[in-house]
Amino acid sequence: MGFRLPSSLIPQAKQLLRRSSGNPSAVPKGHVAVYVGELQRKRFVIPISYLNHLSFQQLLNRAEEEFGFDHPEGGLTIPCGEDAFIDLTSRLQAC
Repeated sequence: MGFRLPSSLIPQAKQLLRRSSGNPSAVPKGHVAVYVGELQRKRFVIPISYLNHLSFQQLLNRAEEEFGFDHPEGGLTIPCGEDAFIDLTSRLQAC
């Protein structure tokens, strides 16, 4: 089973995968690192399958609008409060 990323996010996803391949213990296969938080960002490692969910795609669109494709932390930066992100990922995990 696969998933489809919006065409505007494909180059970004490839770049993230390239960066993480140098240190496989940092991001397990099938996962991606994201940074979440409005003032102070916390790193989360999430399954790539989350990227396929509509709620998460809306966050990705907001991230693209706010940050473009420049993510200096090395992972995708999500413009969302940590509590809201944890709530979303816990709902996705239950699916």
